[in-house]
Amino acid sequence: MKLPVLEIFGPTIQGEGMVIGQKTMFVRTAGCDYSCSWCDSKFTWDGSEKENIQMMEPEDIWEALQEQAGGRFGHVTISGGNPALLAGLDKLVDLLHDQQIKIALETQGSKWQPWFVKIDELTLSPKPPSSGMRTNFDILDSIIDSLTLHQQGSFSLKVVIFDQADLDYATRLHQSYPDVPIFLQVGNDDTANADDGKLLEHLLHRYEWLIELVMNSDVLKDVRVLPQLHTYLWGNMRGV
Repeated sequence: MKLPVLEIFGPTIQGEGMVIGQKTMFVRTAGCDYSCSWCDSKFTWDGSEKENIQMMEPEDIWEALQEQAGGRFGHVTISGGNPALLAGLDKLVDLLHDQQIKIALETQGSKWQPWFVKIDELTLSPKPPSSGMRTNFDILDSIIDSLTLHQQGSFSLKVVIFDQADLDYATRLHQSYPDVPIFLQVGNDDTANADDGKLLEHLLHRYEWLIELVMNSDVLKDVRVLPQLHTYLWGNMRGV
């Protein structure tokens, strides 16, 4: 089965979630079942780059990764869009594992795929109120139950926070799944800013704001508060 691929890039570092700082390659797939208001990769689903989508066999993706990075990587992040829409990713996951490559993947928890259990580092990132999307908690409950029973690697929750309503959402999520590690990440609300210095100053203030709120919470005791690290280094640049 061919997979819709928009970008293959790296090596670089993972900028967010449970594997922040990890040296990795990125494979970005096209297509998403959400349309978040603040999405920083709308080009994966809004049709603006449909002419750049390449339909690739898993073997073609592996060859492209090697051509891009040679032997300089041992980790691949599969990103989107929402890669959970692609049942055929199972074959890519198996191929990468056969090559001794570890795999990270992020999805919003709106759709289950049996190959989730093979992912080494799986992030479920339900979208908070500011996104304009609504979480189907029946589906999310089912996914977390299945992962708790069968996950071969590790999995965690991540919530991007833009305002108090988002933090309240994350708090309820943490209370619902207290045994699942949760990462809170400050959102980038200025994705069009091309001035890296001004963007960094703005994001640092936002990060400090979120840290202060979490430190004052009597529920959010066992959480990790993250920046979106790649924006600190490269601003809103793509492919890094």
